[in-house]
Amino acid sequence: MLRPHGRNVAWLFLALIGAAWAAAAATGPPGDGAAALPAAGAAALPPLDGATSLLVVAPHPDDETLCCAGVIQRVVRAGGRVGVVWITSGDASFLDLLLIEKSLTGSASKQRALAGRRMREARAAASLLGVPDERQLFLGYPDRGLLELLTGHHDTAYTSRYTASAAVPYADALSPGHAYTGASLERDFAAVLERIRPTLVLAPSPRDSHPDHRGAALLTLRAMAGRGELTSVRCWIVHGGEGWPSPRGLSPGLPLTRAPLLDGVPLASFELTPAEEDSKLAAVRAYPTQLMTLAPFLLAFVRTSESFSAAP
Repeated sequence: MLRPHGRNVAWLFLALIGAAWAAAAATGPPGDGAAALPAAGAAALPPLDGATSLLVVAPHPDDETLCCAGVIQRVVRAGGRVGVVWITSGDASFLDLLLIEKSLTGSASKQRALAGRRMREARAAASLLGVPDERQLFLGYPDRGLLELLTGHHDTAYTSRYTASAAVPYADALSPGHAYTGASLERDFAAVLERIRPTLVLAPSPRDSHPDHRGAALLTLRAMAGRGELTSVRCWIVHGGEGWPSPRGLSPGLPLTRAPLLDGVPLASFELTPAEEDSKLAAVRAYPTQLMTLAPFLLAFVRTSESFSAAP
């Protein structure tokens, strides 16, 4: 089982993942001596049926809806089980707080209150997609701090500069009071895997430009590799390159295009039905705090398709 400790090993793990993808994209097929990318067929989702146990790993509230709402609905309709784990509660969004509070001065208590509001929105969105309350799981780790936990604070507590917390401050999180350390985060995530026992995990891509998304990718890939279940992971991307997705705003009838940061990576397209697309839009609209500042970006993910790659 992979149990790396400290900044160097964690960064090396991410670097090796990125290097494998980049080398394969640059030098061609494995027969030419390149590092092997997953074949295009490996990116395809497995059959979604009554035996499916899906876990969606979301760094922040709204990520699960943007990239996985169609798959979530399809699994629910097939009689399978769906769980969502939010690694953070989105408590570092100063712009959201500025618009809500109409004030230039924030505070740790206001940031934690914003997180409570975002958690309520996440529950509403997930419920619209059919995820039962008991499978809506919040870990409560620091927004904009995930990668730092896994690289520089594996065993020493990290203090969020937004909430002034050095431990999970939310009473409805899975483990309130757990220290903000990489080791604690890994244990809590392992507990989620034991609870959900997923046959399919949808997690962020390690190529995502947001450090929290890369941190969630590192956490997921390392844990699933340690369980010998890496082939159960498919990756999605939110921050996929400047100007993506394009066009911005709601564009009915258009498929999701390839993100520039996934250039050369084999992708599988998951096609939504019109009803699934409508429900996805309703779930996105369950996030009013985010729509106040990011509506064109968020609505651009409501397309006729969702896109996934195999775990690198």
